[in-house]
This record gives sequence, structure tokens and C-alpha cells, in this order.
Amino acid sequence: MAVQPTLQLEKLPDVKAFFDDQSNTISYLVIDPASNACAIIDTVMQFDYAAGRLSYETADAIISEITARGLDLAWIIETHVHADHLSAAPYIQEKLGGKIGIGEHILTVQDTFGKIFNEGTEFARDGRQFDQLFKDGDTYQVGSLCCVALHTPGHTPACMVHLMGNAAFAGDTLFMPDGGSARADFPGGDAGELYDSIARVLALPEEMRLFVCHDYGPNGRAIAWETTIGAQRSDNIHVGKGTSREHFIAMRETRDAQLAVPKLIIPSLQVNMRAGEVPKDTDGNMVLKVPINKL
Repeated sequence: MAVQPTLQLEKLPDVKAFFDDQSNTISYLVIDPASNACAIIDTVMQFDYAAGRLSYETADAIISEITARGLDLAWIIETHVHADHLSAAPYIQEKLGGKIGIGEHILTVQDTFGKIFNEGTEFARDGRQFDQLFKDGDTYQVGSLCCVALHTPGHTPACMVHLMGNAAFAGDTLFMPDGGSARADFPGGDAGELYDSIARVLALPEEMRLFVCHDYGPNGRAIAWETTIGAQRSDNIHVGKGTSREHFIAMRETRDAQLAVPKLIIPSLQVNMRAGEVPKDTDGNMVLKVPINKL
């Protein structure tokens, strides 16, 4: 039975967004209104695939903001193992501290992709690369904010929505209302589970702010990342106005069959299932594998 979260809607965290145009990802700096404590949601490390070079423009911008404001970083949260960008969590942690957290079902993701990438026994599949593995309904503190992690599988088995005061961070469970929902065709994904997870999110108070992890500017509009639960209930093109589970599954499966594989899926999965660490060869050099006909 799903845990019913205790919410702090009276607490209004300061949320600052950082947009990465390589992957259309939004990272968030979330600041407790009653202290200097903060958290980061879904970090990004830039990767030039052709040149094989990493860089940290978005992470450095967040670090500069935290340093300039004299904030104390408590948590670096990954909503799930992303398939379209590389996490910068270890880079930020080395400079500012904080705990790296993800959902406990990372173990399922590690087992699945450990086999796909032929990682062998040296790759730990017990989540030890992360500082915290959240169970459904787990709480944690960011200053005076009592935050709640909700398990929302469907896009991936490890997806979670994080509630912080009157703000919900949806990861890839939902996009902006005119963007709909995320795909459910990756290994371990399931359109029916995604519908159930979205229904759980839409049961939150309608005035709650909701922040998405990606936006692609449908129909040429400007990039956006903040909406509300109420707006999602009424206007989301995939699940709004009482869309049935059967209709959603049929729509999602048809749509997913037409989608291309994300450009950065191969490096992203290898790095992100390791909490942002790039795998190394026996000489300590950073390397990535390219599995053939497995994804």
C-alpha cells in the first residue's frame, strides 16, 4: 500500500532552476526558507561525445550560486538513473559536501544494466555508490524542510518524486502539461505503472508547485519548468481530465515505439548507475563501453 505523505505546504522553499540545453535538462537548487540549508535535484555534467570530453558548466554555476549565498549543501538528489544526461553529483560533492541519494530500486537498474554493459563482478550492484537509498515514504531534512520521497516507477523502476514544502520535483514522471509524460519503454519501464504513479502524484494538493526535469518547448514555446498539480490534472495532454488507464497505456506504447534512443544513453547509464562516477580501466583511465545490439 502506498505511503500517504505528510506535507508542509506552508513552507515555501526558494527554487532556482539551471537549464542545460545539450540535454534539455533542468537542475534545481532548493533552499530552505528558514535556514541556509539547501539541496540540489538532478545535476548535469556536460559531455562532448565526439571529442570524448567532460565539462561542468551547469554544475559550476550551481556551485557558484551556493558559495555566493553562503549556503550549506545537505543533499544531492537523483530522481532516477537518467538515460539522456550524465550526473555531476560526485563533482559537486567533492567541492561542497552533501549526501547523494536515489531510490532503493537502483539495485534493479544496476542489475539490468550491469548485464547489458557486461560489467562483471567488480561492479557492485547493491547501491553502495550512493550515500542514501530511499524507500517509498522515507523522509529527510533540508534545514527545517521535512522532505518526502515517493516511489513512482514506470519510466524506470527507481523513479521517485521528491516533496519539499509546497514543491514537488517530478523527475521524468511528468512533463509540463503540454509535454505530457515520459516514455516507458526502457528496460524495467512499464506504461501501466507509469499511469499509476502519475495518478498518485495528481492526488497531491492542487496548489502544490510541480517542477519537471526536462522541457523541449512544444510548438515553439519558450522553455518552462514550473507548473502546479491542479494544472496537470486539468491540462496535461496525456493524463488530464480523467484519461483512463487503458487509453494511456495504448497511447504511451504507440508513441514510445516511434521514439529514437536518447543520444547520450550509452554514457549516461554507465555513469549514472555509479552515482555519477565514470568507469575506469585497470590503469585508472576513464573509459566507456559500447554494447552492440543490446539496448
